[in-house]
Amino acid sequence: MAFLSDRDPLPYIKRDALKNSPFILVSDHAGRIVPEKLGDMGVSRDDWERHISHDIGIKGVGHYLHKLCGSVLIEQVYSRLVIDCNRSPGHPTSIASVSDNTNIPANQSVSEDERRARERTILHPYHDVIEREIDQRKGSDNILISLHSFTPEMNGFKRPWHIGLLHDHDPLTAQIMIDMLKEDKTLCVGDNEPYILNSVNDYTVPYHAARRQMPALEIEIRQDLIAHETGQKEWAERLANLLPRVWDERKRRGNL
Repeated sequence: MAFLSDRDPLPYIKRDALKNSPFILVSDHAGRIVPEKLGDMGVSRDDWERHISHDIGIKGVGHYLHKLCGSVLIEQVYSRLVIDCNRSPGHPTSIASVSDNTNIPANQSVSEDERRARERTILHPYHDVIEREIDQRKGSDNILISLHSFTPEMNGFKRPWHIGLLHDHDPLTAQIMIDMLKEDKTLCVGDNEPYILNSVNDYTVPYHAARRQMPALEIEIRQDLIAHETGQKEWAERLANLLPRVWDERKRRGNL
């Protein structure tokens, strides 16, 4: 089944490393493009501006961080409403019929053939390029940095965290970064908040890093802090300063 037309873009953008760097930056929800055949998916213009379509602000953070760290950046360009590239193939929430109480008409009756077509043309090519980047670095010490953002309020609960560090197989790296972030007393830092990372509700870190026992961080930044360029630059600069410190300490403690 043809899903993407010749006029639709590739499902990922790879921004090559500008220098030698251990960091592999990935951004599962950076984009909000929709394939030509799906139109607006029946979703209103206002809803396309919400977090249900993409991780607000994280694209800008990723671009600035790529420039500051010189690290490779691989970002998904299609909206998570088309297919969520941080969910495993066939996951019940990978093609959401309802997202944060909003109906997604184009996803109401997706056939198995169309599901596989979305996976084949968007999800798999994105993860394949991450796989190739990791594989070509075999023999080197590297760390996967998965960039995300989260909405300030969900189901009536106002989330207090400015940033959250998600972890499963590699709690050491997350704890090191949490401790360093807390050096700034103005920050509220979440430990596996606002989500718990595991192989049931996450895909990128478990698939690429956990099965290799590769160090990894999943970083979640609150969207109101990075909705504009000033905040995106500020948070990219904070991460660019912290990540090398975290990595040096991780190597010291982990005997990498």
